[in-house]
Amino acid sequence: MTHSQQIQALRERARQHISQGAVTPDYQLDRENSIRILNEALATELVCTLRYQFHYFMATGIHSQAVKQEFREHAREEQEHAERIAERIKQLGGKPEMNPATLADRSHSEYREGDTLADMIREDLIAERIAVESYREMIRYFGERDPTSRIMLEDILAKEEEHADELTDLLFAVEPSTGKGARPLYFSDETGGAKETDDGHGEKSPSRSRGGTGAPQKPAQKPS
Repeated sequence: MTHSQQIQALRERARQHISQGAVTPDYQLDRENSIRILNEALATELVCTLRYQFHYFMATGIHSQAVKQEFREHAREEQEHAERIAERIKQLGGKPEMNPATLADRSHSEYREGDTLADMIREDLIAERIAVESYREMIRYFGERDPTSRIMLEDILAKEEEHADELTDLLFAVEPSTGKGARPLYFSDETGGAKETDDGHGEKSPSRSRGGTGAPQKPAQKPS
């Protein structure tokens, strides 16, 4: 086939199934599986956005103001990630799944609130570490067969790694000269340590530390 014939064949293929938009016959992956994977990424980003927003509003304590701003910035960036992923799902002919009733089931990370400021940072750091591993696996899946999705996920992965590094800096102090010797930065009343108090009837009971949200932690529950 000559070069001009190849061009003509390309033009004819482009006119076929025009309603599929960006999805052309040479898409090399299982499109439905790609959409499913991206919807899991979307759910993960939306859950992270909600968790960061909750932490922004509920963080208290002497260190909270600087940390609150970090929570807010991370929430904004996670929302941007979700929007990029949703747009890519649409380009692939899929439907961005945003139903709150099933969001937690698809998310790779959990929605955990934390009782204290340090707990909040710790839960966000764990979630970011989960996201980093998940995105690396997704990037390997898309590879050279869907470079558009891969490049998007590589951009998001770089930001998630940055988030994890920032949260580690907020949670731990290290020796500047070596980068080692991590130790907690927060006071005991900001880290959820319980101590016994007398309830007035001669009985000892654990008391919740001051700081944090002031509300007992509710375990993450998946919708039925």
